[in-house]
Amino acid sequence: MKNYSSAMIKVLVIGDIMIDHYIYGKCNRISPEAPVQVVEVGKEEYTLGGAGNVIKNLISFNCEVEIISVIGEDNYGDLILSQLRGLGIGTAGIAKDPNRCTTVKSRVLASNHHLIRLDRENTIKIEQEIEAQLLVSINDRIGYYDIILISDYNKGLLTPSFLEKIFAVCKANGKKTLLDPKGTDFSKYKGVNIIKPNKKEAVLATGIEINNQETLLEACIMLQNITQCDEVVITLSEEGIASFSAGKLNLIQTKALDVIDVTGAGDTVLASIGVSIASNKSLTEACDFANHAAAIVVSKVGSAVASYEEIEEKFPTI
Repeated sequence: MKNYSSAMIKVLVIGDIMIDHYIYGKCNRISPEAPVQVVEVGKEEYTLGGAGNVIKNLISFNCEVEIISVIGEDNYGDLILSQLRGLGIGTAGIAKDPNRCTTVKSRVLASNHHLIRLDRENTIKIEQEIEAQLLVSINDRIGYYDIILISDYNKGLLTPSFLEKIFAVCKANGKKTLLDPKGTDFSKYKGVNIIKPNKKEAVLATGIEINNQETLLEACIMLQNITQCDEVVITLSEEGIASFSAGKLNLIQTKALDVIDVTGAGDTVLASIGVSIASNKSLTEACDFANHAAAIVVSKVGSAVASYEEIEEKFPTI
């Protein structure tokens, strides 16, 4: 682990930031008004979600982080700015858009059981003025960072136009990009260095039903052809993580032992691979580290993070 934590890695995150709202309570009865559970609220928590959860994972790995994103002109947007500042992260790369609301995901949990999720969001594409403002911020910051992580939650920020410009800037400045995609049309990601879909996303993007190593390899090759990327990572849930590099497929079995909540596990994998690549690790080594980090977070409730210390304690041989 010393090879990872010896120097502070500088990461620029570009992506959809949001608020994760957790309502915790207990449930002992059914409502007389409808056949639904009555949850007696015990406490509520508000934390950074989406690309914000990527940030929290990066901070747990002792990284220096900044974000490029968009929020609404509302109280939840102000909460995001406040929480970023509380983490010591600058907010100059955050644009306020009066035509959208800040995305909020509210989850109701009773005795650690996830009962329902309520979403407040507006997924309209950002206007050209917002795009131009954010591109200025990216150009101002791009040279400082070791790697660029792009977290797409399909909330309107990462339009094909914006992505094309991001990739062009990164390429011109020799910065590697690692992207967590969303949706079915991966052609908009043409120009990324490493793309990291999960199994379901890879199936939808390629039309290939992944059920063995042969179809997994076919999907990786097609994803590479669609995006013209250098390398592909596909997370396979309980089956582990697959990586495709230099024409070779590598499959790492999952390290997860006690799965309680998979919320945010993809964000942990994105951050873990990014930290590893920025530490000059191979993609296989990066995926192995991410597998261990993901095992930590899925054993916790909510959008959790893993630290070097936790990973080393649970997996002392890594």
